[in-house]
Amino acid sequence: MSYNLLQHIRSPQDLKNIALQDLPMLSAEIRQKIIEVLSINGGHLASNLGMVELTIALHRVFNSPEDKFIWDVSHQTYVHKLLTGRLNEFHTIRQYKGLCGFTHPKESPHDHFYAGHAGTALSLGLGVAKNRDLNQRNDYVIPIIGDATLTCGMSLEALNNISRNLKRFIVILNDNEMSISKNVGAITHILSRLLSNPTTNKLHQDLDTIVSKIPSYGSALSKQGHKITESLKNLVSPAAFFEQYGLSYIGPIDGHDVKKLIDVFEGLKSSQWPVIVHVLTKKGQGMEEAIKNPVSYHGAKPFCLGTGKFHSTTSPKPTFPNIFGTHILQMAEKDAEIVAVTPAMSAGSCLDKFMEKFPQRCMDVGIAEAHSVTFCGGLAYGGKLKVFASIYATFLQRGLDNLFHDVCLQEIPVVFAIDRAGISGPDGSTHHGIYDISFLNAMPNMIITQPRNGDVLKELMESSFSWGRPAAIRYPNMATEITDKPLQKREVGKGEVLVQGEELLIIGLGHMNHTALAVREILKDVGISATVLDPVFVKPLDSELLCDLLSSHSRLVTIEEHSVVSGLGSIINHFLMTNGYSHIQVLNFGIPETFLNHGTHLDLIREIGLTPDQIAAKVIQQFSFSLPGIEA
Repeated sequence: MSYNLLQHIRSPQDLKNIALQDLPMLSAEIRQKIIEVLSINGGHLASNLGMVELTIALHRVFNSPEDKFIWDVSHQTYVHKLLTGRLNEFHTIRQYKGLCGFTHPKESPHDHFYAGHAGTALSLGLGVAKNRDLNQRNDYVIPIIGDATLTCGMSLEALNNISRNLKRFIVILNDNEMSISKNVGAITHILSRLLSNPTTNKLHQDLDTIVSKIPSYGSALSKQGHKITESLKNLVSPAAFFEQYGLSYIGPIDGHDVKKLIDVFEGLKSSQWPVIVHVLTKKGQGMEEAIKNPVSYHGAKPFCLGTGKFHSTTSPKPTFPNIFGTHILQMAEKDAEIVAVTPAMSAGSCLDKFMEKFPQRCMDVGIAEAHSVTFCGGLAYGGKLKVFASIYATFLQRGLDNLFHDVCLQEIPVVFAIDRAGISGPDGSTHHGIYDISFLNAMPNMIITQPRNGDVLKELMESSFSWGRPAAIRYPNMATEITDKPLQKREVGKGEVLVQGEELLIIGLGHMNHTALAVREILKDVGISATVLDPVFVKPLDSELLCDLLSSHSRLVTIEEHSVVSGLGSIINHFLMTNGYSHIQVLNFGIPETFLNHGTHLDLIREIGLTPDQIAAKVIQQFSFSLPGIEA
């Protein structure tokens, strides 16, 4: 397809020069460009196809970056990127050193915040608006949120702080009835019933403007008039839900009618109150496969451009999440006390089959991570149920206080299945799960463990409720080995020596044991004999086994896919210092203290020096081995 209109857009100003009747053609070109690039790169497809006309209308009416578009989650900003001078780089999206799949302030002045987690846009927008008012500027602040965002407690807290007198604050509610999985919760039902009358909105605004000018009594009458109008509208529309928070409600509006959207936005520029515009869009608009399968095409894998069908996977091995999802269902079939909770990640965490077979025992609470943790604490209270809290590592960060206050302090044995623990690859800095060990380790009585393969994952799942304490089983989203061998019971704090050596002790965490074994083979080729230890448990450590090994090893290496300043390496270092092993030479390999960007897993591992060759070279250099055959 030729891009006759899109190729001339280098900034939003160029968009304003395109004739109104040509905007549908521009929409088609943008959709085709997104489909073309994502068929190769993969990425957030369905949500961006649904955002085309809405994003065009916003950039047509407002003046970015002076007017601030503040995106919630921001995985739906591919159209925004195409309209803000990034067309020539768009083929690099989600690639190493290419465009980020989310907003990225260092990438463009049109991107104001990093935004990878839901529920932040309203709070950020209110802060930006306050900054604007204190500095006496007149730009518009436009938070762009999704319907699933309203299940997030942080969004409701922000709504509660909106002032009725706040001007030039326009909230766009993009309602596609989806987050990643199907939306859940009472608030989503409100949106499905909204039938607001724009005429009523207009009448109220006109009356309010007149009445408020009456000397002495104007303000009081205006407030009373607002209450009367709100009551009348509540008879036919739940729009008053938003108006109770000080927002004037407009909508619902067809999110694929670009002319209608432009007319509405132009009309709202003179509004004297904060406004929420309810826009109805269809996830996957313009691609039949994505419309039929919005969950699968939310974060799409590379696919055939002609048919839209995903390319077949090259790995015959299951992933850690696949194994978790399959095994928890098997456990639930045998044990009626097994239940699971997830915050809007049922598909990604492979819980869909469990949820389908046992809908009362597998619960999706929506984008409500903090609530999900506390809910699990209540669910597991009394010990009658065995509760798995299935959550991504990066999202568990949002439930830190709940983890401390409502699970660990209460000594309730919730088992946290921490998915996506490690580098998230193309999703980048907001999604890397590389900080959870640090705050989990700070919790008294918390057990932290990480399996090296699918067999150990199943064993830890089977054993976890016998430990009687809060526990975390963390694992990455990557393929791994699995066998049919009988499962063994895992005792708390017991590690495993995988290979015995003499001169060097290598401790690998979870899947990084494969790296540790590869390092051992490289060192073996140059005459260095290494022991490889899988600790299995990060907390508590197997102190007896560790002390035994340290009696015969004076050099130690730790390898982990976690922040090195607060993960396994720092825990091992603390153990050495407090147990009289200060003479041991130590090298810690992990993720440095930086915000790691996006790229393939291998690209990022190589960038931070975690390939077997890089580790082996540094081991020889640091420990003063004078041996041939190893180069950095």
